[in-house]
Amino acid sequence: MSTPSRSCGSRQANQRLHAVVPGGAHTYAKGDEQYPEDIAPVISRGYGAHVWDVDGNEYIEYGSGLRSVSLGHAHPRVLSAVRHEIGRGTNFVRPSVIEVATAERFLDTVSTAEMVKFAKNGSDVTTAAVRLARAATGRPLVAICTDHPFFSTDDWFIGTTPLSGGVPGVVADLTVGFAYGNLAETEQLLRRHDGQIACLILEAATHSEPPVGYLAGLRELADRYGCLLVFDEIITGFRWSESGAQAIYGVVPDLSTFGKALGNGFAVSALAGRRELMELGRLRDHGQQVFLLSTTHGAETHALAAATAVMATYSEEGIAARLHALGTRLSDGVRQVAAGVGVQDHVVLRGHPSNLVFATLDGNCQASQSYRTLFLRQLLIGGVLAPSFAVSSALTEADIDKTIEVVEQACVVYREALDAGDPSPWMGGRPVRPVFRRC
Repeated sequence: MSTPSRSCGSRQANQRLHAVVPGGAHTYAKGDEQYPEDIAPVISRGYGAHVWDVDGNEYIEYGSGLRSVSLGHAHPRVLSAVRHEIGRGTNFVRPSVIEVATAERFLDTVSTAEMVKFAKNGSDVTTAAVRLARAATGRPLVAICTDHPFFSTDDWFIGTTPLSGGVPGVVADLTVGFAYGNLAETEQLLRRHDGQIACLILEAATHSEPPVGYLAGLRELADRYGCLLVFDEIITGFRWSESGAQAIYGVVPDLSTFGKALGNGFAVSALAGRRELMELGRLRDHGQQVFLLSTTHGAETHALAAATAVMATYSEEGIAARLHALGTRLSDGVRQVAAGVGVQDHVVLRGHPSNLVFATLDGNCQASQSYRTLFLRQLLIGGVLAPSFAVSSALTEADIDKTIEVVEQACVVYREALDAGDPSPWMGGRPVRPVFRRC
């Protein structure tokens, strides 16, 4: 595998992107500010778990498509299904037969749900869930879990972030927050806003397992205070299991949202839930109705074909178990080499084996963007593109072992920087910057 010794083409492509696209990327999390400035690759193509940049450098890739490409790029079964449907037409004036087939397959897979509606993005369906919860309860407030980083690009969530420009304060004030794992605090919030909170929305799990009894406790609180429980399964759906985290933890939400892995890179998401709630979007009967989801491209046939192929592949090939096994091999190896170099308190892995992230801590064990820059740069030099360590099933054990070797070399440099008390000589320029920041 070649190492990224040449980056002239990527630098030029990044300059062109910034000239025509605000932020230099159509998704902020893909922007070059998330990477060391001298070595931020622009991708030309990908296959399986490998990608190539415009300079021809090859990388083992993690977190593919912001965790959406969990089967690997250009997966043959998915592409075959997509090609077949594209040849039959992609969008009609009436529903296509594939809409019912994919919906039935989804409800067979996520058996806790009774109805489903498809859209394109996770934000589409989380916002629809919020609207549905407000309509069903007649309440204005939405309670979000403040420990989870992202729910939607829409105003009800973005207004709570440092990037709240353009969102009226009266809209942001309709969203309140609760801490993950703290039932007592959540109950206090429900009491303080008694009769005003429409739903509790959260990811069932992210970087840590839910405390014993926590999700069941939330279910009980939602029932007692008359609000809905909404699980954002955009990431956990399929990565934890094809039936979502709710199947793993045995707690059934009123509504749940799926996306990312559902299409393996094709644009498809899903809102699913109890029939009596979902049917508020029927627009048939008298009484309270909801303009739930109605998008021109929400049920494009090729995207639904991709989703059907993904669901079949997960079920028939045990993909969730494979992701878990690959992630466990990676996490065990990374922790071992980090300890061997003496940086185990500074390069820290967190999360479910299928959804690993890493923290980069300075000499005082505080989160550091400068040390993250150093670490990312060393990974890239070694041929590993890894904003996280979220695995895809296309990775081989050899890919994992190579990644561990590259991490070990990165940890050696990390140790040198810690001993020097200054990572800047190894950063290649300015530190990376998070998307959600004040300035």
